[in-house]
Formats: sequence, structure tokens, C-alpha cells
Amino acid sequence: MKVKLLGIKGSWREVADAARTTVGKEAGQGEPSSSWKRRILLAEHSPIRELSIRWIWLDLKSWISVHFVRHHNGIQPYVKSQRPDRTGIRDNRDDVPQGALVNHQSTANAQAIINISRKRLCHQAQPETREAWQAFLETIREPEPELYSVCVPECVYRGFCPEMNPCGRWEDKPEVFRDALKKYREGSR
Repeated sequence: MKVKLLGIKGSWREVADAARTTVGKEAGQGEPSSSWKRRILLAEHSPIRELSIRWIWLDLKSWISVHFVRHHNGIQPYVKSQRPDRTGIRDNRDDVPQGALVNHQSTANAQAIINISRKRLCHQAQPETREAWQAFLETIREPEPELYSVCVPECVYRGFCPEMNPCGRWEDKPEVFRDALKKYREGSR
């Protein structure tokens, strides 16, 4: 599996101007500060939906792709069809394994990326799915470091694990959890 960043739609200026509109201010100028970007992402105010990321996973196992298709708010997936009339492959579709490789392209806004991270970085998620999501996140680390920094598993996001059957990831290392939580919350005020 490979992941490739295809583009970023919208700008931080557009996010900031949308935020300014909501409080009755005129459009501003220049790039908002890193601190402001991080604070609005942590607050999850609606203007963050002005920022969207496009990417593609190449050769992603079909069953992993299905995990990402489950997310539908603020994200649009485009997955390679397995239909014989579209692919030219004449295999019986019942014989195509779940591990068949597909290309999976998506466009998601910043809010969707935060939401998906909460579920797909969780240790209750399938390890291969976590790996695919983390690989995507690594593609945005440099161009969008503030967005990358707020993409955390549910337990860090909420400050506790809400799962019905917790994985116990932090039980033997509570100080590591406290450090992760502190890092996540940095700059929130």
C-alpha cells in the first residue's frame, strides 16, 4: 500500500475569513498564525471545513478500504470497482478475495479528518487500518502540521476511553497517556 497526497483545497485565509464572517468582521489579510490554526482546529468550529485534503491509497486491500468507506460526513471516497463490465476481469466476483487490491481516492475536510482519526487511530481499530490512516496522516504532517497535531485517537481526544471493551493501551503506562493528553491540549487556551 502506498499513499499519495493529491492536493489541498481551500486556504487558511479562507478559513480565517469564514470565521471572521461568523463574528461580523470583514475579511482579513495574510496567513493566520500557527497558534490560531491549532486553536480553531481544537475548537472544531465550522470554518475548518473550508480546508480539504485530497489523497489516494494505491494498492489498498479491499477490506481496509471498506473501513474508510464507513465514514461519510465531510468525506467523499472513490474506490476502484471490481465489476467485471468495468474492469475487464472476467473472474466470478464471488471468487475475488477481500484482500484484493484497490485504489481508494478521497477528499475530506479538516473536520472529517479529525473525526476519522479518533476512530482509526484507536487500538480497537484493525492494525492494518490504523497503519493506512497513519500513512495518510504522514502525508499531511509537513504541509498541514496543525491539522496533523490534532489527529489523535478517541481516548486522547476525550481524555478517557469510551469503548465498551477498552484495549487497555494506557493501563500499564498512565504517564505516557498523560503526556499524550498534555501535548494534544497544548495551545488550546
